[in-house]
Formats: sequence, structure tokens, C-alpha cells
Amino acid sequence: MSTGADRTYDVLGVGIGPFNLGLAALADPLDDVDAVFLDRRDGFSWHPGMMLEGATIQVPFLADLVTMADPTSPYSFLAFLKDVGRLYPFYIRESFYPLRAEYDEYCRWAADRLTTLRWGRDVVAVDRDEESGDLVVTARLADGTSETYRARHVVLGVGTTPQLPGPLAALAAEVARRPGAGPVVHSADYLPHRDALAATGAVTVVGSGQSAAEVYRDLLGDASSDAHRVDWVTRSPRFFPMEYTKLTLEMTSPEYTDHYRALPTELREILGREQRALYKGISGDLVDDIYDTLYRKSALGREVPTTLLSDTEVVAARVDPATGEHVLTLRHGQLGQVAEHRTRAVVAATGYGSGVPDFVAPGLVDLDELGRVDVARDYTAGAGGRLHVGGTEAHTHGVTAPDLGFAAWRNSVILAQVTGREPYAIERRIAFQTFGLPGGRADDEPGAATGAPQAEEVAR
Repeated sequence: MSTGADRTYDVLGVGIGPFNLGLAALADPLDDVDAVFLDRRDGFSWHPGMMLEGATIQVPFLADLVTMADPTSPYSFLAFLKDVGRLYPFYIRESFYPLRAEYDEYCRWAADRLTTLRWGRDVVAVDRDEESGDLVVTARLADGTSETYRARHVVLGVGTTPQLPGPLAALAAEVARRPGAGPVVHSADYLPHRDALAATGAVTVVGSGQSAAEVYRDLLGDASSDAHRVDWVTRSPRFFPMEYTKLTLEMTSPEYTDHYRALPTELREILGREQRALYKGISGDLVDDIYDTLYRKSALGREVPTTLLSDTEVVAARVDPATGEHVLTLRHGQLGQVAEHRTRAVVAATGYGSGVPDFVAPGLVDLDELGRVDVARDYTAGAGGRLHVGGTEAHTHGVTAPDLGFAAWRNSVILAQVTGREPYAIERRIAFQTFGLPGGRADDEPGAATGAPQAEEVAR
């Protein structure tokens, strides 16, 4: 079935996470943009497996769907608070950081007000009409029927998928073949499995960053010497906090993105690993809370059944058939020593990955020398400048890619390409510092334009 052979949308979004939801909200008041957004799910949901009570997002409330592009938008976080009667309590709370559950509620509130969202549409193909240049998108519905959409521009906002390192992936596969073995789950699925994890009596958290810390802290609350043990293993050299100083935050800027993109791929790969503390670290408050909890539990000489191991990697994993325990082979980075660690369950806070969606026609997406999506400065990634990517371009754009606060900037650039004008002013210079040497490149000179496209440059 077709949604209408004579209708060609200006922009079609595949996937409705925060990034494409923000694009939908910014496109909504534009008379010259006919938009539609598709998602396989039945409604909006943001990290449901990590919706821990009291957990906050790691960016201020200004990093909502729209404010950094349009502070007057009716889809702002403050508009949401006013509508639900919580603006004054939020003001009195005096914290810039919304609760994670509150941010999820805000996104669902915005989604309920947008008429351009189509849920229950599983996109199975994106191809190009060579005659018109339009993109043709096919979506399958739950009843087995399909719909066909045509669009001048398509924005891929499918997000990332949970990743397990090789040893833990093999362990998870082995556990699936052994009924009764303790669970091995990614942190993305933590909450639905929390009770089963705790019931094993011995859980090991593997990974670094905020998710690992939140899971460890949640399980630590139940830890006792006779009933429940929780351990934490990370290959990071320390349990590092997220770096949040103001000059460092300037790296989430158009200027730094230009600098990052000008670097060789090999250097970008190194920087991508070195800059983990900029967006994958643990909030300082949580680090302190974990320490205070350990101190409190160990008061008066009590034993806390926990071990924290840094600079330690899981290099192998198996199930002991005699005991049912998971046996993790650990290697210490500095010492080079190897030891076995036994546990009953594993939570892998080991991050997320992205790639070329399998529903995109071969040759439609530009690839780099490593086979990854080659995202241009203006967030196009093929199909003659009509295919765009949002949120998975860390390898080409650096730390701005996953940052919620920069999403409105990126969406402003995409809408400038769609409309041939600049519906939302694109702030091209925001940093006090210079990345690189003054005078080394024309775009490093004070006051010079960055690589952000002008409206006339992006008209398609």
C-alpha cells in the first residue's frame, strides 16, 4: 500500500529518539517543510532499562529538544514544566539537571503533541529514485502490510545498539544454552533483570562510565556480607569523572568540530579514545556518593562484600558446569598479570555501537576507509546530499555527536539544507579559544566563518 503516490515529503526521519524528535519539533512550525517521522516502536521511550530512581541526565535543561535553536518554541522543557504544573518546584529545586525519568516524560509530552510522528512503522528499505533523485522509503506495519513514502531528504536517527565485547558475548551465548545459569545482560536492559540479578547473590559490573557507576551504586545498596556481593571491573585506568570545566565544554562547538574534522583519521581515532572523559565519564556527585556509601557501610569495622578493579580487562569468560558460576579471566593492564574472578551474574555496561543500517540500499551511503558512514561537515552522508545522519557521527565530528545540547544546532543545519534558507539562526562561532594555530587556516582566523553551511550553500 502507498501513503499517496503524489505526495513527496520535504524531510522524512527514520527513528524517533531525542535527536529526530527535536528535528520534528523544530520542523513543526515551518510552513515550507512537509515532514514525517517513522519508528518501529509503539511510542516514545528513552533508555527504559536505565530509568533508575533519582538518576539525572548529564546536561542542563537547556539541552532539550529545541531551546538552543529556538528559545520561544512551545516544545521546550520549560513549556513542559509549565503545562504539567511543575515549573515552580523545578525552580525551587535549583538544579539545572532534570531527572532522567523527567526528561523521558518531557519527550513523550512533546511526542504526543506532534502530528508528524508515525509509530509502528518498521523501515525495511531506503532507496533512491534515480530519475527524480527523491528517496523512497518502505515501512512494514505490525499486520504485515507495508507503506511507501517519498521524500526529498531522509534523516537517519536510528541511534546506537548495545555492544558486548567478545568474551562476554560468548558467555551470554553459553548462558542461553544453560537453563538456570545466572543472567548476563547489557546495562541497557538492567531494570527488567534487576531482581533476577540480585537474587543470584553475586553480581559483577563490567565497564566504565555513568551507566556502570549507576548500576554498581544501585546494587551496592543491597550488598551485605552474608547475602549479596557486588564487584566492579573496568579496563579504564581509574574510575574517572566526566570532565565538566567550562573551557573544556567549548569543545562541543562548531569551531572544535571543524578542527576535529580537519585531522587525519588515525589521529581522530586516538582522540576518540582519549576524550572519553568528556562524555563517557561518571558524574562527580555519583563518584562521591559511591565512596560515601562504601565508607558508611564499612563503618565500625564491617566488611563490605565488594571489589573495585581498574585497569582490568575481561579477556575470557565461561560457565563452570560444576558450580554454575561465571568464571571471568581478568588481565591487569599495568602488571600484565592474569587471574580468575568468579561471579553468579554479569551486567555489561560496555557501551553502544553503530553502523550502516541494513535497510539502506547498497551504494546509497558514503563510506570512509574503515567502512563506516562518512558523514560530511553538513551531516549529509550520501544520495547526492539528500541523506543525513544525526547522532552517530562521533568518528567524523567528535564529541558533539552524542551531545544532547548540540542536537538543536545540527538540526538547524539540516533544516537549512531542506529549506534553502536558515529558519533558525546558526551560531557559527561560540568559543573564546582557538583550536589550532591562529593564521594556520583561514577558518581559524577570528571572525571567519566556520564550515557550517550558509543557507544558499545548502539549498538542494
